[in-house]
Amino acid sequence: MIYADLPAGANVFLDASIFIHHFEPNPLFGPAATQFLERIENQEIQGTTATHVVSEVAHRLMTIEAMQAFGWKSPGIALRLRNHPTQVQALKHFRQAVQEIPLFGIPILTIDAAWLDRAAEISQQTGLLHNDALVIAVMRAHGLTNLASADPDFDRMPGITRYAPQ
Repeated sequence: MIYADLPAGANVFLDASIFIHHFEPNPLFGPAATQFLERIENQEIQGTTATHVVSEVAHRLMTIEAMQAFGWKSPGIALRLRNHPTQVQALKHFRQAVQEIPLFGIPILTIDAAWLDRAAEISQQTGLLHNDALVIAVMRAHGLTNLASADPDFDRMPGITRYAPQ
């Protein structure tokens, strides 16, 4: 299923990839992500995300911005950023993205401490990485079954319908 297949009136949890593709912008997946976010903004569908997802978006956009601004390569980018705090201070795009996410009308759920252990359990049961398992834990806690994500790892989660960019 693709983003456009999500029916009007549906509730959907948004993973980091949809925001990253929109704000990057990704030439392949960006237009579909932008159209999907516009559907939420226009209240055709209801989107929800969580604080850890927004943090993941900020981190990834920070690394992308640093690679573009400073010509740095992807391998070792986090260490390079840690070692160059002055360059980190110059980055602005990632913060603008974090500020824009709520403007789409997307509630950002805070993470309950109990969900962290539930996510660890989901990781052990399914092999999902912890942040992805935390997405599932949050979705289950809120009774959500639709997920907007480019990550095919979620396809092995029973009871979850993933909507991808294409």
